[in-house]
Amino acid sequence: MKGEKLGEFEELVLLAVRKGAEEANGIVIQRILGEEAERSVSLGAIYAALDRLARKRYVESWLGEPTAIRGGKRKRHYQVTQPGVDALRATRAVRDKLWAAVQ
Repeated sequence: MKGEKLGEFEELVLLAVRKGAEEANGIVIQRILGEEAERSVSLGAIYAALDRLARKRYVESWLGEPTAIRGGKRKRHYQVTQPGVDALRATRAVRDKLWAAVQ
């Protein structure tokens, strides 16, 4: 683990969670990454990143209500915490500073 720093994939997953808002679950995150980042990503990779982000306290999760579509199974939903927002902003600031230096 890279400590509190965000890896590139973790950053993408965190951004996808933010975009997904209250509907953010593994499938929604996978769809967002496919559409927005043009990356085909396995659910296993997404859940591994979410686990790392949860250990860093950058995301929190909860179980939704059971649905008939899923045979009574509940979906796990994710949202970005304030420390996660702060980490995204810090990462963006570094990227912006570097881009400004090479333009």
